[in-house]
Amino acid sequence: MNISASHHKELAIAKSLLENPGLAVKISHFIGTPIEKGLALLPANWNKNIAKVTEKSLMKASEAAIFTMKDVPGEASSNRWHKFGAAVSGGVGGFFGLTAIAVELPVSTSIMLRSIADIARSEGEFITSLDTKMACLEVFALGGASDVDDSSESGYFAVRAALAKSVSEAAEFMVTKGITDEAAPLLVKLISNIAEKFGVQVTQKAAAQALPAIGAAGGAIINTVFIDHFQDMARGHFIVRKLERLYGEDTVRNAYNLLPRNVN
Repeated sequence: MNISASHHKELAIAKSLLENPGLAVKISHFIGTPIEKGLALLPANWNKNIAKVTEKSLMKASEAAIFTMKDVPGEASSNRWHKFGAAVSGGVGGFFGLTAIAVELPVSTSIMLRSIADIARSEGEFITSLDTKMACLEVFALGGASDVDDSSESGYFAVRAALAKSVSEAAEFMVTKGITDEAAPLLVKLISNIAEKFGVQVTQKAAAQALPAIGAAGGAIINTVFIDHFQDMARGHFIVRKLERLYGEDTVRNAYNLLPRNVN
């Protein structure tokens, strides 16, 4: 099946969002300093601690952020309000420094997940659908460097393929038995897989906040860039999913892989 010209243009926009500058580049551009300098300022045990914080943040966010939204597919998303909320939490985090990230990250992650769900809804998704909820969580794994050194395979589809098994296992169990204590290990496994990639970008955010003189204003800017990045990932992700519902996964994937990374 051939993709229409208008949908082909949408797909090109989606690829441009999904495959272009990562979070580190965006933050460095806005603060005017490479975040590599901040990485050296992070505590020695940072990687171990951030893994726990990111998993906890994702788990807490997944429990509440989506469930207060009305299921109105196609309703416009409220990106600005979510950016404002993230900026406020980032300002608090920036004021208190790295010690506040364990408190600030669950808040900003919940705001981001709600924003992601809002974008999903605007692209025709049903928020009450378990598949949509899983797809919202997937967004946190997107937008980092690809582990696949193969020009024929996009980083975006590589990440989706890597998560596919844990997503399907968790979804299949919860469809038949609901969200019970028995389902918890499968959900934890999925969130752990997502947190592994999300944690890399949280570390980049923390490295920027670790730079001297960032303060509350800098923390607000960094969090605004942080949520803007994941809003871009969400927009691209749910455009692709919308087109997959219309044309099938193989058709969309093949068309996506043939497109250039940038939209001129």
